[in-house]
Amino acid sequence: MVQAKKIALYLIVVFVLYTIINSPDRAADLVQVGFEGVASAAQGVGDFMSELVK
Repeated sequence: MVQAKKIALYLIVVFVLYTIINSPDRAADLVQVGFEGVASAAQGVGDFMSELVK
């Protein structure tokens, strides 16, 4: 089972590197979308906690 996890992780890393090398503009767009999603989620949690304190 551990061997399968290592192989899966290796394949994911290879795929990510291939995507970055093959189309860096698209990869940058995907990273930006990901960071915007994380920032939006953090903002939502912050708003929720602020409303709980009020």
